Amino acid sequence: MLKAIILIGGPQKGTRFRPLSFEVPKPLFPVAGVPMLQHHIEACVKVPNLKEILLIGFYQPNEELNRFLFNAQQEFKMPIRYLQEFAALGTGGGIYHFRDQILSGSPEAFFVLNADVCSAFPLAEMLSFQKEHGEPNSFVILGTTANRKQSMNYGCIVENEETNEVLHYVEKPSTFVSDIINCGIYLFNPEIFQHIGAVFQKNQQDMLLYPYDGEEPTNGWHRAEAIRLEQDIFTSLAGQGKLYVYKTLGFWSQIKSAGSAIYASRLYLNQYHTTHPERLASNKEGGPRITGNVYIHPTANIDPTAVLGPNVSIGTGVTIGAGVRVRESIILHGANLQDQCCVLNSIVGWDSTIGKWARVEGTPSDPNPNDPFAKMDSETLFRDGKLTPSITILGCNVTIPSEVIVLNSIVLPHKDLNRSFKNQIIL
Repeated sequence: MLKAIILIGGPQKGTRFRPLSFEVPKPLFPVAGVPMLQHHIEACVKVPNLKEILLIGFYQPNEELNRFLFNAQQEFKMPIRYLQEFAALGTGGGIYHFRDQILSGSPEAFFVLNADVCSAFPLAEMLSFQKEHGEPNSFVILGTTANRKQSMNYGCIVENEETNEVLHYVEKPSTFVSDIINCGIYLFNPEIFQHIGAVFQKNQQDMLLYPYDGEEPTNGWHRAEAIRLEQDIFTSLAGQGKLYVYKTLGFWSQIKSAGSAIYASRLYLNQYHTTHPERLASNKEGGPRITGNVYIHPTANIDPTAVLGPNVSIGTGVTIGAGVRVRESIILHGANLQDQCCVLNSIVGWDSTIGKWARVEGTPSDPNPNDPFAKMDSETLFRDGKLTPSITILGCNVTIPSEVIVLNSIVLPHKDLNRSFKNQIIL
């Protein structure tokens, strides 16, 4: 019997995803037409003998999360439960805290997936790899290849090229270590809890020897249970014949910022050709013109003269008027794009309106298309005191008046938007 654990983090984690994470928990943000988490769940339910999915995080249970869990259980006919941490416990602390629930039913192995990654999720391949490499109690990290410069932004893996054993692991090194990086997707067996438990015991001893002077920080990093798989576990397991890396040639990307959500949407829409062709829109008589991969929710109302794509996702209840052009964008629930407006490289927030002949455009932050190993750069919001050019984001209930141009900006509801602007945050 197998299980899967998805680490969904919490409100403090999705800061680079603001303002979109103000309205919905980041793991539930729609990517390629469905909540980010649903891609993980769809991959998990395909694994033979996988019987339960557990979500671990420190979001307060809310209506959106409860509704998602209920609908997912109904659709996939599998137990899916949310286990709420009392504080941010890290990637290892969370699964250790809920080890009894994970081990209930005596699973022989379990997957651990970070929610903020986009991937083809080769879980069955990881299982086969584990059986072929090392001893039965070995652990597997999913890895991929990055270029030299960008690899230093990730966990770097030095492997034995013949056996694929992890010989050395360094999280975000200051100098080049390896071009094989950690994808944040793991296959463990119950023995992993012995290694996490050893770190927990050491943390307890350290707290007794070096007590924290003052109030305990709210992020929980001075708790004995705050344990990071990457720095605290993998670093010490490397070179002991216990840890292996399965390198995937499939697509993979992090989803840290809003710009990376558009890139992830493109990857998933492309995958739909083989996994969910029914989700891709096509050119039909009386319908809009479709170019490339486009998802349109059945409840959307779109004028037949509109042109959509490539890489466009249209949410529930969206209205798109005559002559509208949308490309490389995500249009969220209830948005209204009026006649002849143009939306490029942008995310249009829930119930927002773009007036007639308005133009909303951002700058794509895609990986270098000429480098097959390039990944998304995790850009900071500001660079040299200026807003970093990126996609344009319209928050919830934003109205862009007719004939206004918005470029490379983040816009929240505002009383006076009767002008064009570029590279600004409008609050």
